Amino acid sequence: MKKYFLVLAASPFLIYAQKAPKLTDEMAIKLSEKPLHCINQEYPNKTAHIINNEKEVALSPKDLHPVFYGCFDWHSSVHGHWMLVRLLKTKPELVNANKIEQILSQSFQKENLESEADYFTKYQLTGTFERTYGWAWILKLDEELTTWDDPRAKIWHQNLKPLTDQILKSWKSYLPKQTYPNRTGVHPNTAFALSFALDWARANKDKDFENLLIEKSKYFYLNDQKTPAYLEPDGSDFFSPSLEIADLMRRVLTQKEFVKWIDNFYEKRSLENIEKIPVVSDLSDYQTVHLVGLSFSKAWCMKGIANSLPDNHPLKNKFSETANIFLNNGLPLLFQGNYGGDHWLASFAVYALED
Repeated sequence: MKKYFLVLAASPFLIYAQKAPKLTDEMAIKLSEKPLHCINQEYPNKTAHIINNEKEVALSPKDLHPVFYGCFDWHSSVHGHWMLVRLLKTKPELVNANKIEQILSQSFQKENLESEADYFTKYQLTGTFERTYGWAWILKLDEELTTWDDPRAKIWHQNLKPLTDQILKSWKSYLPKQTYPNRTGVHPNTAFALSFALDWARANKDKDFENLLIEKSKYFYLNDQKTPAYLEPDGSDFFSPSLEIADLMRRVLTQKEFVKWIDNFYEKRSLENIEKIPVVSDLSDYQTVHLVGLSFSKAWCMKGIANSLPDNHPLKNKFSETANIFLNNGLPLLFQGNYGGDHWLASFAVYALED
């Protein structure tokens, strides 16, 4: 029996169960308005800055971060920028492309990005700042620019380089010392960050970093069996801890190795549980709305895993179909909440809609 989900008349999406939603121009424009609105919105703001002395009390978010000060927090601003770069790169004919370019040109000014990089050495106790969620999104942003053959992207990539280099320096120093993975369903999730870092390393042909990431991924997860995914999710998760691990390991292992690994990783009760749609009881709650993002991250993990499995594997079609259900569930909800979701969910949706 197919399940159907209600869509408000004001929504630009006509959604049916099992039908794969596409990132149409209409959808892209609607989603792009979310970061366009908040990238220059400084407040409300959740800073992660550790105040070291009385002089720092008076520093505003924009004083600390002249580029990534909007969208409620630093990391959301970063992946909002990634999303706009991605849309301008893949859909250059959008009617609001000029507006997107203006915002990005303003953000990618050399001096301000140098100040973003200086933050990590100018103030005390910044070594853990945005580790490793924000770090991962910086690399995803840089990867998008690196792989775009466009004069604007080349300039923006070069201007971003001081910050990218600082993040890489911090990560390469931290990773050998990271003894245990973080298996949470929110920002510090290790598997998610390693996945994005590995994508960046391969796109930029940083073989040493790639090898370090592969080695650490195997150290953390290669021997995982019967993962307790039947306990997911926690009340404010926007990641499935188990799916993030599987999405990483499909990048690390050969197809044959991955099939053997995933068959030992999931039990029936865990598979049945992760296929359930998250219940979002309050879209206005800044923590509960994370569960909308969980639908999107589950979708991108399941799509990536399905694409890595052989045609005869039972999870291939199952995950592909379930990913569509998650997308169809999450997209309408994205437009029914408040700033708690508006400042970040659109970028999750764009990434999940990628093929």
